[in-house]
Amino acid sequence: MTSKISILLEQLGNTWHQTIPVSEFMQICPESYLQHVFSVSAPLAPNINLHHTMFAGSIYTLMTLTGWGAVWLNQQLTGVKGDIVLANAHIRYLAPITTSPTAKVTWPGDDLSALSAGRRVKVNLSVELYCEGKRCAEFEGTYVSLPSL
Repeated sequence: MTSKISILLEQLGNTWHQTIPVSEFMQICPESYLQHVFSVSAPLAPNINLHHTMFAGSIYTLMTLTGWGAVWLNQQLTGVKGDIVLANAHIRYLAPITTSPTAKVTWPGDDLSALSAGRRVKVNLSVELYCEGKRCAEFEGTYVSLPSL
């Protein structure tokens, strides 16, 4: 992983923890961005429910932030600025999460340059959540990035 990516991952984690307090409590951590695949983790312990599995709200939050983070990282890497919001989402819970999971999203290669021309950008992302190599949840999100003023 390049030092630029490492710096951006640290900056992203700090941004989440400073602006979205639940992300710090959940201990959400950007792990890597290699070959257009962004990975994010969160330990099970602070996200556990009464069934000793991961709380559905924590799963949704982790997957939402993974998609948001992928847009943010690619904006940083291409030198454009935008305010990112989740416009639409759908999640499917496939299996109980009994160990610390990893969420992964592959960047589809969308062009973000419209932001520098003052236009919004819409990106559709598919995030998958894995627990011990097994896919436990899938999330489809539409993120909109509005040009920063």
